[in-house]
Amino acid sequence: MSASSHIRWFKNIRPEDVPLVGGKTASLGELYSALSPEGIRVPNGFALTAAAYRDALTRAGAWEKLRALLAGVDKRRIADLAKRAAAARAIVYAATDQEELRHEIEQAYRQLEQEYGRNVAVAVRSSATAEDLPTASFAGQHESFLNIRGPRDLMDACRRCFASLFTDRAISYRIDNGFDHFKVALSVAVMKMIRSDLAASGVIFTLDTETGFRDVVFVTGAYGLGENVVQGTVDPDEFYVHKPTFNAGFRAVLSRRLGTKEQRMVYARGHATTRNVTTPQADRKRFCIDDKDVLELARCAIVVENHYSKKAGAPMPMDVEWAKDGSDSALYIIQARPETAASRRKPEVSESYVLKSKGNAVAVGRAIGEKIAAGKIRLIRNKRDLRAFRPGEVLVAPATSPDWEPVMKLAAAIVTDHGGRTCHAAIIARELGLPAVVGTENFTRKAKTGMSVTVSCAEGDVGHVYDGALPFEVEQIASDKLQKPRTEIMVNLGNPEVAFKTAMVPNDGVGLARMEFIINQHIGIHPMALAQPEKVKSAPERRKIKLLTAGYKQPSDFFVERLSEGVGTLAAAFYPRPVIVRLSDFKTNEYASLLGGTDFEPKEENPMLGFRGAARYAHPAYAAGFALECAALRRVRDIMGLTNLKIMIPFCRRIDEARKVIDAMAQHGLKRGERGLEIFVMCEIPNNVILIDQFAELFDGFSIGSNDLTQLTLGVDRDSDIVAFDFDERDPGMLQMLSMAVTGARRNRRHVGICGEAPANYPEIAKFLTGLGIDSISVNPSSVLRTMAIVYEAERETGAPKAVAG
Repeated sequence: MSASSHIRWFKNIRPEDVPLVGGKTASLGELYSALSPEGIRVPNGFALTAAAYRDALTRAGAWEKLRALLAGVDKRRIADLAKRAAAARAIVYAATDQEELRHEIEQAYRQLEQEYGRNVAVAVRSSATAEDLPTASFAGQHESFLNIRGPRDLMDACRRCFASLFTDRAISYRIDNGFDHFKVALSVAVMKMIRSDLAASGVIFTLDTETGFRDVVFVTGAYGLGENVVQGTVDPDEFYVHKPTFNAGFRAVLSRRLGTKEQRMVYARGHATTRNVTTPQADRKRFCIDDKDVLELARCAIVVENHYSKKAGAPMPMDVEWAKDGSDSALYIIQARPETAASRRKPEVSESYVLKSKGNAVAVGRAIGEKIAAGKIRLIRNKRDLRAFRPGEVLVAPATSPDWEPVMKLAAAIVTDHGGRTCHAAIIARELGLPAVVGTENFTRKAKTGMSVTVSCAEGDVGHVYDGALPFEVEQIASDKLQKPRTEIMVNLGNPEVAFKTAMVPNDGVGLARMEFIINQHIGIHPMALAQPEKVKSAPERRKIKLLTAGYKQPSDFFVERLSEGVGTLAAAFYPRPVIVRLSDFKTNEYASLLGGTDFEPKEENPMLGFRGAARYAHPAYAAGFALECAALRRVRDIMGLTNLKIMIPFCRRIDEARKVIDAMAQHGLKRGERGLEIFVMCEIPNNVILIDQFAELFDGFSIGSNDLTQLTLGVDRDSDIVAFDFDERDPGMLQMLSMAVTGARRNRRHVGICGEAPANYPEIAKFLTGLGIDSISVNPSSVLRTMAIVYEAERETGAPKAVAG
């Protein structure tokens, strides 16, 4: 070995050096050399090349020993694999104990000391490369070592890195992927340690890892060294930043989630160079980094993604490791590689479920959605029963409640005794994409926990619960093969957690974003209880509110931040497509169920027709709460930059009422027309239709709420089991109402859409509305692709202009 022949400093490494130093180190060299001028901090370091590994084994005559040892190895024989792997590591560890290599490593370490100080701590990371497939990923297969100091310990760590080419998992991985054990070599990267043991570290992805959604930067972090986050052994803090608005100059965190961060990895002394310690409770209750750090990390990640995308000639989502130095408070990028999982998912598909055999129907009701699911029943009679619920079970209950929603997300299907197509269980099931059968009347009387059933909603309007697990098939159609109609097909949505996934299905935006879902799930406290906490009479409720709002300057800040992040996530997911958010539309009994709500709500005999919607917003009893709603929406538009957000007023009975609400909004910084703000109104009361010309003078658009409009036109309580059969949007009187609404809006050159499920449930309604020239049809996510096909056919039949595929 000639002096320094196996050392390559980061400043001299480029992507084309992958065969020499492996993908991990080649990326570090590119980051250090090319992106430092753009303000990306990367610790300096050097690589021991793959040639150092090969030359050392050749000089020691180790190849034949290794070949003999691994000949015929069977990964299924666990004990034998472990024995051979340990022997192979011993061979490599001994073979790399060579004086020339030791001298090269010491010289390079001394040079690093000149830059960073005596006895500098370094990270020693393996970086594998394959002769036949130099770009292959070997992530997580080999060892790395942290907090290594001094030439002696560094030499030992490098030898252990080389030897880790033959860990049990690495041997097994190569067998599974068809790699020749002897055409894979290992380089070692040595870089200055960042003192994140005194601060925080984590991982950034330049897309959403769950859905593959590309328009966000996803930052995760926890206290201490980054291994816990990389290995997934702690629950980290999570943050999202929206790339399009960030690139437009806006600086706001889109959303955040506090992780538990139970432990932190710190430096240790002796043979174990790191150790985990328990995170103090006070630290666990706060975020490990502030918004300024999150935004700087997002900037770095975007710079890294843009650089790699430009070099690749195509979008290149990245997986980036970061660390914050507790001694200088600076943020460093310590690794970057192309993301290879979420970014390669197939396009969204349209699914069609088919039951292969019929069984004994133990219950029937109204079908929600079009899916089929099988599982064991979990009978839920009250909130206490939810504690026993397990993921994948079928939730069976008399009815569901908003505070059950976290558990409902885990269910395979939902079955209720009561309710119609617009009951709580139906709304949530549609949004979550779960099959549900509602209104079975008495299934809870005969259902038993542990009973195996199949819930089928793939047989039309009637849903069936069959005894036992029945076979079914799912036919999938790529959504990019569907024909896109002229009429806009939008979605109804309230849950920010499914926003990114839903946005990736072909659609024209959100026709109805339900604010009350966010208030119920992500806030849980009555707005007035946060605006005027001193008026909450219950001491236990005051304590709960204080606990939930801890860390905020005042309780109202908690409401504004949480609501703006929920609404902002919806707006960001569909940006720049329009997102029409409906102001809170709880009824008084629903408001009263929120924490602190009973002190602010009247008791009404008929909440459906009571103190709800527009009547609340300018009323002294809710004006302070409405101000908080407006502050949150103003933050979404003005601070987050999501000007695709439009605002819709629900249940607006009279013209004077409309004027009062519009004036109140303007006083709170939401002035119609200012910065392109459009204000819509729900067309869900017969008076909205009768006086549509006058309402059109005040609003930019209408959204027909077919559920309430049908109920109020026909005088039917849609949730009453005994008269629900009379609730039918196809009634001649309702068709006349729909016709008057659409033609009236068009006459006034106002946008008009519908946000009920009628067009999805009844193709004849879709055809009727298409013939009238309605601008948009908004349905639940599970109905979008089906509605798109229905409307496209309706447009063909009514002579509408033919649309292109997309």
